Amino acid sequence: MTTTALRAVPGERRGAALARLRHTLGRVLGVLARSVAIFVPVFLVATFVTFALRSLSGLSPARIQLGEEATPEAIQRIEAQWGLDKPFLTQYWDWITGVLHGELGVSWVNGADISTLIGLGLGVSLSIATFALLIGVVVGFALGTLAALRPTTLIDRAITGLVTVISVMPPFVVGIVLVAVLAVGLGLFPSAGYVPAEAGIGPWLAHITLPALALSCDVVADVARQLRTGLVTARGENYVTGAVVRGLSPRRIFFGHILRNGIGPALATLGLKFPALVGASVVTEWIFGLQGFGRFANDSAQAGDVPAVQGVLVVSIVLVVSFNLIVNLVLARVTPASQRGV
Repeated sequence: MTTTALRAVPGERRGAALARLRHTLGRVLGVLARSVAIFVPVFLVATFVTFALRSLSGLSPARIQLGEEATPEAIQRIEAQWGLDKPFLTQYWDWITGVLHGELGVSWVNGADISTLIGLGLGVSLSIATFALLIGVVVGFALGTLAALRPTTLIDRAITGLVTVISVMPPFVVGIVLVAVLAVGLGLFPSAGYVPAEAGIGPWLAHITLPALALSCDVVADVARQLRTGLVTARGENYVTGAVVRGLSPRRIFFGHILRNGIGPALATLGLKFPALVGASVVTEWIFGLQGFGRFANDSAQAGDVPAVQGVLVVSIVLVVSFNLIVNLVLARVTPASQRGV
């Protein structure tokens, strides 16, 4: 090979690397652009409907503060203080402007800042949901992969039966059993309460482990099922057969072809699971004595605190869209089908 050719090789490699980088950046920016294009109208419509529910509910801060015996004059005075005497669209504009600045309003019940109240509860729920998701991903991926590597065998049937059983177990039942066995019986974990991470990682993990385990069962089951199906399907594709014929090692075939092509459904499942874990933990929080996001939403709804309920719905919308954006970005980077725009 000539000297000129040798000099050309590194240049070609750099050019190919830059081309791949530009392709990756373009793909990520495309996903971001599509997600934003979806998020903006969904957010506006959802917040408008959320705000309109207050007018349809017939609830008023005067009824909460003064009771059912409030006079029309007193009701009118209090509603004017809250700006409820303004036209509907004016009220919505004032509210959505505050939301875009991170201000969710003031509670009708105690006059506290709703952003602060939600922040306190959301920290508890996010800690538990994140740990539950981590448990679900690790255990679900292990079970799904093991079942896919041994299809139609006793191991596959056993894993399938196990995930079927745990998928139908309500989190509050699992929580009660965990408290009775691991907290009361063995004394391995505290049975209730919450300690923030700032007070120490050990106490924080000890207090969120049992609630996270109770919530993780459904995640384990769904991830394991979706991953097993995806891997078994990918294993039967022609490109895997071609990789075997070319003499690639089983490890390279699994990680480079089967896993990358079969992991998509499992990752897509996570996009729905994380927001659901945050919002569906009301009963679990009651069992473990936690004042989290779900319990705050339940208490606010029962008290008729409409601004607090609206704040909860806005935060829920943001959580759903944000986590799905993260999942879409991971899918665009990991799965070959997404990279081809399929």
